[in-house]
Amino acid sequence: MINKYPIWKNLIVVGALALGLIYAMPNIYPPDYALQVSGESGGVEVTERTLRTVKKSLDDAGLSHFNPEIIDGKAQIRLPDDDTQIKALAVVERAVHDLPGDYVVAMNTAPTTPDWLANLSAEPMKYGLDLRGGVHFLLEVNTAKVISDRIDTLETDVKRKLREGKLRYKTVSSPAPRVLKAEFTSEDVRDEARTLLASQYREFEMLSVDDGLPAITMTLTSAMVDEIEDFAISQNIQTTRNRVNELGVSEPLVQRLGRNRIVVDLPGVQDPAIAKNILGKVATLEFRMEAQPNAPRSTTLGFDYEGRTANLERKIVVRGDRVIDAKVGFDPETSLPQVNITLDSEGGELMHRATRNNIGRRLGVVFIETKTRDSYQMIDGVEVKIQKPYVEKRVISLATVQAALGVQFRITGLQAGEARDLALLLRAGALAAEMFIAEERTVGASLGQENIELGAISVTVGLGLVLLFMLVYFKVFGIAANIALVANLVLLIAVMSSIGATLTLPGIAGIVLTVGMAVDANVLIFSRIREEIANGMSPQGAINAGFERAFVTIFDANLTTLIVAVILYSIGTGPVKGFAITLSIGILTSMFTAIMGTRAIINLIYGGRNVKKLAI
Repeated sequence: MINKYPIWKNLIVVGALALGLIYAMPNIYPPDYALQVSGESGGVEVTERTLRTVKKSLDDAGLSHFNPEIIDGKAQIRLPDDDTQIKALAVVERAVHDLPGDYVVAMNTAPTTPDWLANLSAEPMKYGLDLRGGVHFLLEVNTAKVISDRIDTLETDVKRKLREGKLRYKTVSSPAPRVLKAEFTSEDVRDEARTLLASQYREFEMLSVDDGLPAITMTLTSAMVDEIEDFAISQNIQTTRNRVNELGVSEPLVQRLGRNRIVVDLPGVQDPAIAKNILGKVATLEFRMEAQPNAPRSTTLGFDYEGRTANLERKIVVRGDRVIDAKVGFDPETSLPQVNITLDSEGGELMHRATRNNIGRRLGVVFIETKTRDSYQMIDGVEVKIQKPYVEKRVISLATVQAALGVQFRITGLQAGEARDLALLLRAGALAAEMFIAEERTVGASLGQENIELGAISVTVGLGLVLLFMLVYFKVFGIAANIALVANLVLLIAVMSSIGATLTLPGIAGIVLTVGMAVDANVLIFSRIREEIANGMSPQGAINAGFERAFVTIFDANLTTLIVAVILYSIGTGPVKGFAITLSIGILTSMFTAIMGTRAIINLIYGGRNVKKLAI
């Protein structure tokens, strides 16, 4: 029968709308403002004692709070508004500063979604920094340390080259930043060494000097210094992006600022404590052989290991930048956590070369972190928090080499949380340079409240005007189009919520544009129906012809727009991506509601009836 959908098509429309309502519904339950207190390392859990200390500090400060609880080893305290949240952050940070152990205090949001929706994995949309707030980090990279490390590496390499060339040197040292100095016993050896080194190291400016002993000074060129620093910043940016991806943050902003800083914006982040913990660490490993008992003190370094001092060789076997993969596993013999390490080919060769002749000796794994230490000082009568970066080095494993190691091996002796964090940091990539959090800012909802209100007004006004126009101009058919238009917004919100897309201010612009595009398809269909009736076709035939013949035009128009949206998303950044993803989803949902949804309603009203006249 003409203009009658089969049951399965009606069920698709009804089912899609029902699912849309369910997964859009969490957005009517706004989250609570909250503070989260967690341990700085994965193995530290917050106790009831810590929670009581936090609650007491808030009570003493006269700050309202409710529903304090410990979830998965982390304390969460809900607060009535963002102003209280900001004040409570400073109070709680001060309270936990004097407690044993290191804690991370961060602002986040606590969901209020009913359990029955949460059990269906229905979650509200995430909002960008310009709407709902998020976390902003300014990371400072220690580029001077990069140059120093490069000089240290080149110093070892220069000594090796001279030995291979059988050129006896007195000393090779670094008397100043960017400078290496090699001293020799005679000018002939010096000149021969300069010829050899000049052909090997183009990055140095070499100068022969006579300062007591014949010597060569090797200074890194400015161009090479810039290249080294740029590479370090670029690698740190890429590594930071990888770490953010590991955290599952939607549409992060990671970009360079100035010469040695990186900006990280995490819009809509749900767990800023983890972000602060992961981004603030420099997960660098160094593999060193344990020093022999009779080794000269000048060739050894002491590290903390299980409450005692472990003496390791100064010479580094392999650095953490050779690690290409790291996964958490369990020792089959002890069932204790371990990290399975995979090195690149050069790292595997270095490891094999160092261990093949040292079977029976112990290999130490040094874990290096750059942290910030908080202290409170009285300045002009006001207690101010001061953050100072420091480097912590500790041996996390000291195991006997049973056989020559290669590309793959394992690190044992870790707790479950430590193994998980270490694997994540190494898998995300080693940082080329140390960096620390120079500035941290959590953007509260008040900053974006005006944008939220103006965005809501723009969508409401746009939708209202479109609904009014369709109702006046197309009458009964306008009612069907309006129902489909509202359904389109529901589906759009449901899809964005389901895939975890972040809504930004440009994304709201995409929603407004989608409203116009969605009704545009109905205008094409209804105008075609009017034309067919004017040409003498029957009402039922006109309805069928309008939907069938307008489809190609609608499809072509939306396809070209969708292609542009995909291109914008692939090459754009930040706000552009927010607009592109909203527009892309809106195009797909509008085609479904404008073609299938509207026709289902029209079929319900006119289908199978002997209609003489259409209210169009």
